[in-house]
Amino acid sequence: MGIAAVVFDMDGVLIDSEPIWEQVRHEYVVLKGGRWQPDSQKKMMGMNTVEWSSYLADELGVAEPADEVAAAVIDLMADKYAHHVPLLPGAVDAVRRCAGSWKLGLASSSPATVIDLVLAKSGLLDYFTVVLSTEEVGRGKPAPDVYLTVAQRLGVEPNDCTAVEDSTNGLRSAHSAGMRLIAAPRPEFPPSPDALALADVVIDDLDELTSGVVTGGA
Repeated sequence: MGIAAVVFDMDGVLIDSEPIWEQVRHEYVVLKGGRWQPDSQKKMMGMNTVEWSSYLADELGVAEPADEVAAAVIDLMADKYAHHVPLLPGAVDAVRRCAGSWKLGLASSSPATVIDLVLAKSGLLDYFTVVLSTEEVGRGKPAPDVYLTVAQRLGVEPNDCTAVEDSTNGLRSAHSAGMRLIAAPRPEFPPSPDALALADVVIDDLDELTSGVVTGGA
């Protein structure tokens, strides 16, 4: 039947948030006596809340229960976004443009409270029919759970969806779900070459997210 829905990731696709997540987590780990590693942020990209908070506690040595780690970091992120939402260039126009032709879903690894804050402050909330955090499904990315659930709630088959992703785990997640895949990688956190190779098309910015790119047509 062709493409019936577009499913966006949020962090690194609509907002330039990965540097903020890295700063907040890094500072928190150091404050709590943990050991931040150069690849820690890249490893956590795509993890759901339970997974990354456990990673901070178990792997990076934060001496707090994982649920307390999650609550503290989420509060710090919410405070950052309350002052400023770092929308990427072209994000608002891309969402509006796609909403004019397809149902829209959001499949994000951010906590639900953070997603709602970002979408509300950016004026994008009403454009999405389905908004879902990986904390609300069984497994985070690279598992396909969040994309499969978004498609189900949209009432469309996964192979009738186009996903827009940036990270290694996100690309693998959407591909595993069977969606047409558009990669919009961030140069600061480039995906692995093998994950990028899964994409049907790679774009440099959201201005390139045209109807032809979404559907694979001319």
